Amino acid sequence: MTIVPRPWSSDDDDFDDYDAFVPEHVPDPGPFLAGHAVLTGRDHAAFHRLTRDRFEERTVYDVTFGYNLARLNLDTRHPDAGYRYAVDADDPTVLRAEFTPTTEFCPQSDTLATASFRAWNADDVAPPHEFDLVRVRVSPMHDASGRINDRLAEMEATYREGGDVPGADAGGTLADPDASARDGATSPF
Repeated sequence: MTIVPRPWSSDDDDFDDYDAFVPEHVPDPGPFLAGHAVLTGRDHAAFHRLTRDRFEERTVYDVTFGYNLARLNLDTRHPDAGYRYAVDADDPTVLRAEFTPTTEFCPQSDTLATASFRAWNADDVAPPHEFDLVRVRVSPMHDASGRINDRLAEMEATYREGGDVPGADAGGTLADPDASARDGATSPF
């Protein structure tokens, strides 16, 4: 019995398969990926399957739709939303990930991008990936992308300096338990 109705819930017919790369169902690569080797086809699908597993382990969920954020890329009802990835042109050990939310005012964008950064870069999350760093940015179509991306750049700099995911203790939970309430997070991340 469903206690809280989800008006945007759907059945599996509205989703592509995790093994598929359907270009018309994912956002176009944005400026953060320009000039870099954008993942397509099997490469995109492989990294996205890994993303699904990492997001599941770290509970990176879009609460509006009630599913793992990785599933947004597969949701045919939102073909311009989700993640795109590119291998950094100057450093092949770095992956760039650009998140395009469903709307320019998505209130979860900061929380989802931050949780994504932590899930991809945390050492204690399986499965491992081949990159030393996954850089994350929010598409400039979002009204607060400048503020969010500045904060993500600060987290990235802190991570590069110390090797630890900022804001998370060894167990992956927020070091400041009040931070999730301030950021509107629904995840322990």
